[in-house]
Amino acid sequence: MNSAAECAAIVRDRDRDRYLADLFAPEAARAHLFAIHAFNAEITAIADRVSEPTLGEIRLNWWREAIADGGAGQPVATALAETIRQYRLPVSAFDNLLTARVFDLYADPMPTLNDLEGYAGETSSALMQMAAIVLAGGSDPGTAELSGRAGVAHALSGLMRALPFHAARRKSYLPADMAAAHGLNIEEMFAGRATPALASLLAELRAIARKHLAAARVALRSLEPALLPAFLPLALVEPHLRQTEKPGFDPLKNPAEIAPWRKQWLLWRAARRGLA
Repeated sequence: MNSAAECAAIVRDRDRDRYLADLFAPEAARAHLFAIHAFNAEITAIADRVSEPTLGEIRLNWWREAIADGGAGQPVATALAETIRQYRLPVSAFDNLLTARVFDLYADPMPTLNDLEGYAGETSSALMQMAAIVLAGGSDPGTAELSGRAGVAHALSGLMRALPFHAARRKSYLPADMAAAHGLNIEEMFAGRATPALASLLAELRAIARKHLAAARVALRSLEPALLPAFLPLALVEPHLRQTEKPGFDPLKNPAEIAPWRKQWLLWRAARRGLA
């Protein structure tokens, strides 16, 4: 399997939402979007593949060096290095993403909402911005503000969807300042108990996600149509948020997912009609 095919397979199997969105990109750009998103899938998986944080940091540093080295023979790193070269992507964006992912390795809580939004910016927002640059042929697409807002909305939705998985690992991305304000006992969450305090905190996070989503939709009104595939995952944010608001929904037990056929339909509709 060549590098392009391996990247596509990784994104298809481990990041289905972005895979489906990438299929709406022109064929010439699609392999490069897969390279960016396969890299993200590999980095995201590190925390679950290592037995201790220091080993995870070693792996993150390996990726940093591999990208600088042109891939070091690793298929995903090779494909990403070629994408960075061809589209003149800022290497600093990938360095920042790798640095942000160090947080995934440790049991420390997310300190504040501002820290969480910053983490989302260095990860989710950066991925959208890099995809937009690829779709713009390597030029500045003028989407930094849009990527920032859209990426935070997408990341907050994703973190709420992943809450059962994170809680089972005794890992919390919920801001500690918000947890304190709502009276949330993190140990109760880790034990699988969905308390009123957790419900009120998640309600506030949904409101924050929707604020970013609304701002992104305003920015999307002036988006060049060719850049739309970079932001298509945004079409799934509101449907996923609504799933968490259904009566009887347990955020620590129920997966906040939508049917695969509906997910594909939502992305298809957004690709045809736009996201604004």
